[in-house]
Amino acid sequence: MTNEGVDNSKRQFLTSALTVVGAVGTGYLAVPFLAQMQPSVKAMAAGAPVEVDISKMEPGQLLRVEWRGKPVWILNRTTEMLATLPTVDKQLRDPKSEESEQPASCKNPVRSIKPEIFLAVGLCTHLGCSPTFRPEVAPHDLGEKWKGGFFCPCHGSWFDLAGRVYQGVPAPTNLEIPPYRYVTENQIIVGETNGENMA
Repeated sequence: MTNEGVDNSKRQFLTSALTVVGAVGTGYLAVPFLAQMQPSVKAMAAGAPVEVDISKMEPGQLLRVEWRGKPVWILNRTTEMLATLPTVDKQLRDPKSEESEQPASCKNPVRSIKPEIFLAVGLCTHLGCSPTFRPEVAPHDLGEKWKGGFFCPCHGSWFDLAGRVYQGVPAPTNLEIPPYRYVTENQIIVGETNGENMA
């Protein structure tokens, strides 16, 4: 059998057209499978965990990351900063963090898993403003009772270096401590715990 009288251009056009139609059809079939692999809308709204490397943090340094659309502070507290914590207990509204939100592993005097590394959601518990980090002791604008901490410029709430709220300010509770866990000595995942509950 010979190929005389066969129009090769039509054959090539039909082959190309079928290839395009096949590729489009494959795409339509693949979309539902790929979409199924994406996180649900509920999971995306909750916010994925955030991994943070703290290996290069200097003593006294504050690092800011974002989790669930909120600022999260990571503070590398110095020995001097930790020493101020018990000295302000009598001035605090909830020194033992009994009315505050934190993982069970952080319900302690320093409100953290490791004493030197402190994490908190950087939003005032009054109306959600973001306090400023004021590590200096007794600055002229805050007075000699100030031992370092977080000051909310919106309405004047004070928090110590463990995020505990002072008495007589608008904020009703201590700063929230997000769920977090250590993956390694210097890697933290914000948004996950080791299976513990929030206290």
